[in-house]
Amino acid sequence: MGRSMHNFIHLMVNSSQEAEQSPTPQHTVHIPSTCLQRSRGAASQKEVLLVATVINSTLFKLSPLSKVKGRLQVILEKPIIKQVLGELVLAVRAGSQPVRNLSQPVRLTFRHNKQVENGTCVFWQESHLNDGTGVWSTDGCETSETGSEYICSCNHLSFFAVLVNPALSVQSKRNAVILSYITYIGSALSIFFTIISLIIYICLQRQRPEKAIGVHLQLSVALLCLHLSFLLGSFWVWQLKEGEEGWVCGGLGLFLHWSLLATVCWLALEGFHLYLLLVRVFNIYVRRYLLKLSLVGWGIPTLIAGVCGISGVYGKYTLKIIDATNPNTTSQICWMSSQFPQMPLVSYVTTMAFPCLVILCNLCMLGLVVFKLWRLRAGGGSSGWKKMNREKGIRLWKDCATVLGLSCVLGLPWGLAGTTYISLSGIYLFTILNSLQGLFMFLWSVALTYKPRTDDNSSSRDPSSQKVMTTSFNN
Repeated sequence: MGRSMHNFIHLMVNSSQEAEQSPTPQHTVHIPSTCLQRSRGAASQKEVLLVATVINSTLFKLSPLSKVKGRLQVILEKPIIKQVLGELVLAVRAGSQPVRNLSQPVRLTFRHNKQVENGTCVFWQESHLNDGTGVWSTDGCETSETGSEYICSCNHLSFFAVLVNPALSVQSKRNAVILSYITYIGSALSIFFTIISLIIYICLQRQRPEKAIGVHLQLSVALLCLHLSFLLGSFWVWQLKEGEEGWVCGGLGLFLHWSLLATVCWLALEGFHLYLLLVRVFNIYVRRYLLKLSLVGWGIPTLIAGVCGISGVYGKYTLKIIDATNPNTTSQICWMSSQFPQMPLVSYVTTMAFPCLVILCNLCMLGLVVFKLWRLRAGGGSSGWKKMNREKGIRLWKDCATVLGLSCVLGLPWGLAGTTYISLSGIYLFTILNSLQGLFMFLWSVALTYKPRTDDNSSSRDPSSQKVMTTSFNN
């Protein structure tokens, strides 16, 4: 006896026979007799209570630790976040005793009509903190797929679900195409403007040799190599056949990785040079200063890329994109080979951890610049600020331009990578700003060319501004 309502089953079943029930047309549970017998414990009755229903997955809250592990898995493996199939969890309970380590597994069937991939059977494991949270675990469960359904074979009873990779919607596919065009066009523009910036820096270096200009020049070269290698690696992989790697693609992958490391290193040296200017002394002299910086800025990337090249890291990288219309859609680039076993670890350390550390240090340097600007303004006399509102606004704009310019030179827009995990607008903002970094370097170089003309006119009226500009640009 019992009752069976919509999405809910509550009935007594014979423990000596197998039981099969379907709370919904999409969910079926098959329980062997051995499981039912163990669930009644020491009780003598032959019938046991069987409860089966489906629950919305939003009621299951992941523990904070599992969220951190999930983000690391996204970084180290693939940028795809798994979701609960149909947002429904199948809950199964029999008898009064918990059942584990069954010799004959419980079979659960999840039917679907969606384009999904890489389904994994999981069960809900509560956290040891007893805070109502938990994690999805695969322990004791095996997964098999028949096309339109997933079959889970588990050796226990619990709350079960299938984690899948969702298919891209039409809107998501359109955004992916738009972002690709933004990246290619932005990189092409960055190459053009970076070349102009190099010409400007070379001319400035001849007119007034300064260490700061030399550092900007080296960073521009690294940035030019980065955007150039990215476009070459993206376009060359289109010429390769399916399954073909080729030594050219491996070489372009090495060039791209080396360029990225060189750019990050020179961003770090920009921050280091700014530290010497603002914190140590204003007129510092280091023997063969630029040569020593060059050994670091170009030597470290060459060493790392050389070791990775000898280890066979580079090749064709393939990212699988789940598409409802074409399940075999992929995106490829000459980068680190997807076939290399330690590729996720190498990529995480050299392209995530290292840049994050540099950006954090440079962010501190930018904060120091803002603090210096504030102190200089505060020491400029309060009476002048109160009387000359227009000049106050001009000074404010100059300070903002200096801070924004230094932000781009220090590579702080790369720190927006964290926003790509939050929203689509964050992805667009990160893509636009970083693909146009060559343009920002060009604007900074133009500001340098106008500095000598404005120094004489502004020094008498705004000594604090002159001091900031000297600190920011000169050695």
